[in-house]
Amino acid sequence: MALRRIDNQRDVKSSGMLANGKQRINEMIRVPQVRLVSAEGDQLGVISTSEALGRARALGLDLVEVATDMKPPVCRIMDYGKYKYQLKKKQTKQHTHQSKTKEVWLHPKTGEHDVQVKVAKAREFLSNKDKVQITVKFKGRELAHMEEGAKVLNKMIVALEEIGKIESPPKRANKQIVCTIAPK
Repeated sequence: MALRRIDNQRDVKSSGMLANGKQRINEMIRVPQVRLVSAEGDQLGVISTSEALGRARALGLDLVEVATDMKPPVCRIMDYGKYKYQLKKKQTKQHTHQSKTKEVWLHPKTGEHDVQVKVAKAREFLSNKDKVQITVKFKGRELAHMEEGAKVLNKMIVALEEIGKIESPPKRANKQIVCTIAPK
């Protein structure tokens, strides 16, 4: 049976991060010498860790390990709290709205007030940057009067003109007429 060697030195990532996602700062840096970079980005050379920590403290800032895979590791003098805040702010900015398609159903005999309620709901969806699919469904003898369903659909389209644009024009599909409206 072969034994495997467990390498405990693999808990460091190349960007100065530990395996748990935290960076080494101040006293957590335990190497004898570091390559120091100032807060302005100037190279200050290879100096002892204690001297680098003293320089950071004199400026009221933190000593942060930014590249652990280098020999000696690269450390930077910076305000670590501000750095973390900016990273978090940058991550929240990247979140964008995923557009969804919402559906509104109608029938050819849908009343005027009910159509206005559906228009209000469709406006809400469009204002939230979602697409709206308007579907007019037909049952039984209603199939003989497709023009009635087209009138109801056109009322909806006209009411939503200022907030949305037609993405796919009205099409007949089996027992329904379908139209998709995207936000402007």
